[in-house]
This record gives sequence, C-alpha cells and structure tokens, in this order.
Amino acid sequence: MKNYNWGYLLFLSIAAAMGGFLFGYDEAVVSGTISDVAAQFQLNAMDKGWFVGSALVGAIVGVLFGGVLGDKAGRKNTMILSAVLFCVSMIGCALASSFFALVSYRIIGGVGIGVASIVCPLYISEISVPERRGLLVSLYQLAVTIGVVGAYVVNNYLLIFSQSGAELGESLNRIFISEAWRGMLGMGFLPSFIFLAVVLFIPESPRWLITQDRLSRAGDIFSKIYTDKTEIQRQIAATREVMATTAGEESEFKLLLQPGIFKALLIGVAIAILGQFMGVNAVLYYGPEIFKDAGLPSDDALFYQVLVGLANMITTVLAMFIIDRVGRKALVYYGVSGMIVSLLLIAFYFTWGASLGLSSIFLLVFFMLYIVCCAGSICAVVWVILSEMYPIKVRAVAMSVAGLSLWIGTYLIGQLTPWLLENITPAGTFLLFAAMCVPYMLIMWRLVPETTGKSLEEIEQYWTKK
Repeated sequence: MKNYNWGYLLFLSIAAAMGGFLFGYDEAVVSGTISDVAAQFQLNAMDKGWFVGSALVGAIVGVLFGGVLGDKAGRKNTMILSAVLFCVSMIGCALASSFFALVSYRIIGGVGIGVASIVCPLYISEISVPERRGLLVSLYQLAVTIGVVGAYVVNNYLLIFSQSGAELGESLNRIFISEAWRGMLGMGFLPSFIFLAVVLFIPESPRWLITQDRLSRAGDIFSKIYTDKTEIQRQIAATREVMATTAGEESEFKLLLQPGIFKALLIGVAIAILGQFMGVNAVLYYGPEIFKDAGLPSDDALFYQVLVGLANMITTVLAMFIIDRVGRKALVYYGVSGMIVSLLLIAFYFTWGASLGLSSIFLLVFFMLYIVCCAGSICAVVWVILSEMYPIKVRAVAMSVAGLSLWIGTYLIGQLTPWLLENITPAGTFLLFAAMCVPYMLIMWRLVPETTGKSLEEIEQYWTKK
C-alpha cells in the first residue's frame, strides 16, 4: 500500500518538467529557421553553426552557475530565473534587428536552458519517492520531446501560413509572413510565461530546506507528499544522516574530490558528453537540412521532421513507464544496440541508396528507428541518473559539472555538424556517431551501478563507501 500522495507528486513534477518543454522547443525550433536566417543575413557554413551553437554557449554558462544558484538561492528561485531568461530570449529573437542581436538573445535563452537542465530534474528527484523516481524524473525528458514536437509543428504551420498570402498589418506581417522565422522563435514566449506562472505556486525542495536547517518547513512539505507521519520523520532523519558524513567539509568542490564522489563525477561527465557524440542533436538541429540534401522538397523535409519528433515523444512515454521496472542499465543496453544498427543503415543509405534506387522513405524509416532507440534509452536515462547519483551536499554542483560536459558536447555537435556533413560526407558523419556508441555502452556496463528502486540516501552511501 502506497504511503504517498501521488496526485500532488505528479503536479509538482509536471510543473518542474515544464522547463524541459522550453529546453526542447528552443533546441528544435532553430531547425526550421536555419535556411531563412542564413539567406537574410548571408551566413556561411560556420556562421550557420554559430547561429545554432550560440544558444549552447549560453547553456554552458547556465550550467556553470545553475548548480551554485540552486544551492544558494534554492531550487524554486533558480527555476524562476530560468523562466524569466526564456521570456526575454523569445521576445528578443522575434524582434532582433541584426544577426548580432539575434545571437545575443539566443545566448540569453541558452543560459535559461542550462539553468533549467540542472535544477528541474534535480527538483523532481528530490521530491520523488524511490519507486516512482525514474518515472517522475523522466517527465522532464518527456517534456523536452513534447517541446521538440511543438517546435516542429509550429515551424511547419507557420511556413504554410506564411505562404497563404494573409495580411496582418506591417509588424505582424514581418514576424509571421515575410520573415516567418521570427514567429517560429517568438512563439516560445507563451510556454515560457506559463512556466513562470506555474513555478510561483510550487514549494521549495524539502531536501534543500533540510540542508538549510529549515526542518519545520521541510516537514510541512513532506506532509503533503507522504501520508504516514513516521515516513516524514524517517525522510528527514535519513537526509540529515547522510549530510553528517560530510559535515566537516567546508567546500562543495573539496567534497567532489573525495575518491568515491570523484569517481561518480567522472562517470557522470563521461556519459553526459559521449551521449552527445552519438548524433541525436545533429538529427534534431539539422534534420530538415539533411532531408533536403537527400532530395526532399523543403515542405516535405519539415513534415518528416515532425514525424521524427512524434516518434521521439511516443517512445519517451513508453520508456517512462518501464524505466522503474526494467531498470536504467537494461534500457541503455537495448537502446544503444539499436542506435548502432540504425546509424549504420543511415550511412548505408547515403553511400549506396542512390545507386540502388532506394526511396527517401527508407531514410525516414532509418531515422525513425534511430530516434526510437535513442529516446527509449540514453535520452530517457541520462537526466534520471545524473539527478540521483550524487550526494545531497554536492548534488547541484556535481550536476552542473556533468551538465557542463553535456552542453559542451552539444555545442560541438551543433557547431561542427555542417562541417562534418560537408567534409566527411553524411555517410562518414553517421559512421562516426555509430562508433561513439561503443564506449558509452562499456561505461554503463562496467562502471555505473543500477539505481532503480533505491533511495537517494542509499545511492549516496554506495559512492561514499567506495
């Protein structure tokens, strides 16, 4: 019999996961704007990479400070900051008068992405119960995929609308008709504002409150999560007990250097950065460009990208409901194996597809297979593992370090993919992504413990006893 309030837990988790929607929207919306922005501002291949990668530079800055802000100001206040940054970015991108201004606002939004990517899954992890933590933290990744689909749908709809000949007045015509990329970017303001409004009504993380010695307030919040008073006291006592093991340390960064914790940090960094070099963001950012280069009309390329986004979202939903049953590691084993096969098939298509007369539908099927395997494994697992594997006193800072490596990898892929496609060909690019799957699988097999069903305190003791 469960001793927790499932409805309240779900509400808090969905509220925090909305930051993931903004992450996904900003990550994917750029894919439909690259061609028009490049034409309007006369961008070369490296400039296009900078347009895509500028938000990722901001994300790197965001993760550097997100963990520290989460520890100092609290998880809730840090989420509020990220929502404000999103709002400013989306309005600024829609109204930008120059490429410099556009990139500047993209960087501001990127800072919001970086902050949200640390503090949102962290908050969900800290308010969750062990048997539901995988599902609830996966809501963040689900929200990312919904944001991706939302961006693709907005891009496709606004492209069609811009060709309809509608008259909206001079200012709106510029945003939604003659320069539709402005509307694609600017539409992100609506979910940004909703996220800001919702976060104002959720409580602070009770585990963070315990670290601030605000036990009474933490107990009040736990009383809304747990129905058993004994369980409330047990949660507070367990958190204080694991905090006592590091009570003599003054610096969070000094704690990170303790042998067991440092090992966990290095593992988190490795799986975060390697996950980006397996190609998922190259597909999300440059999917329409890749489809067009394969011979598809522009309109069909955007529609295909919508299908890719839907496959991503649906598979994430399935992964959410099995992650706490199958386990984190099993999902990775099956999914990454499928990613390797699908990446090899994509490379095969680009090498011999034309000579064999293969339809572009085969390319779509291979991409869909890749996205299904990726969404059901590394995408569903990475934020869950990073949010639960570190001790509470260094959890936010450690996630920032791991998140920093993730965003550096994402930036490099965003910046280098146009160059890779031009210089080592699409086939060579996807073969490279397939090769990077191998070390990821080995690290998960040999070095990462199974955390399914364990409390955060039990996981912490695993690393601190090493």
